[in-house]
Amino acid sequence: MKPQVKDKVATAVFYAGAGFVVLLLLSLLGYIIVHGYEAIDLQFLLREPEALRAGGGIGPNIFNSFYLLFLSMALTIPMGILGGIYLAEYARQNRVTNLIRLSIETLTSLPSIVVGLFGLLVFVTVFGFGYSLMAGALALTVINLPMMVRVTEENLLSVPRDLREASLSLGATKWQTILRVVLPTALPGLITGVVITAGRVFGEAAALLFTAGMTTPRLDFGQLDITEPTCPWNPFRPGETLAVHIWKINSEALIPDIRRVADGSAAVLVLVVLVFNLGARWIARRLAHRLRGG
Repeated sequence: MKPQVKDKVATAVFYAGAGFVVLLLLSLLGYIIVHGYEAIDLQFLLREPEALRAGGGIGPNIFNSFYLLFLSMALTIPMGILGGIYLAEYARQNRVTNLIRLSIETLTSLPSIVVGLFGLLVFVTVFGFGYSLMAGALALTVINLPMMVRVTEENLLSVPRDLREASLSLGATKWQTILRVVLPTALPGLITGVVITAGRVFGEAAALLFTAGMTTPRLDFGQLDITEPTCPWNPFRPGETLAVHIWKINSEALIPDIRRVADGSAAVLVLVVLVFNLGARWIARRLAHRLRGG
């Protein structure tokens, strides 16, 4: 077979593979959204869930998901970036570094249900947090921290060495070079990693079943005492996220409009994750364009 023919065949195979992935994604999105869009309205997005009657919504579940996202990312981002900086800029190749990398790889491949059981044992029981948003945030940090470290390390290593050498030759210290040259250059990739990691928080359910709980107390947004269980901002109250709510609805709900609530919840969840991913790409392009002086 001639080289030109081989090249065309290989190109066709690559295009076919990419097209299949896109078609599969569009099929899944279309199926979920078509089945769930009729249930989505303002009342559905703001109402509280119902245990026995029809007409419930997902308002508290959406709030819990975003609040849990904030708690988890507030822990994940600083530790992940600092860990990535250490591995990319300071760590030497030795047994300690190899152990750290092995730990990161192992944590990345752990099933979320195992992390949930670990969170149940340590955060819920040993630390005494009980079924709470804080316990769920810590469990999600265990899941997402390895990914954040790897994203940070890879983006920092992609920064050209010439930039570092130029900064050091002008008298900047190593930390000043990292802070003012390396991190700004790697910022588009870091933001993409942060937003994609945040999208994983919305879709996680297994780990939260054992840590954040499957119930939500009736929230009073006028309650500002953070120690009260009805205060929405209390991180030590139980909180059922949207992903957990979908699992619960499909497995043990007794309401007569199960399909409406389940399909509508799934559509909202998919749309939120889709917006996160599209937002990550848009922000990364904008930052890269500005850093290039466009």
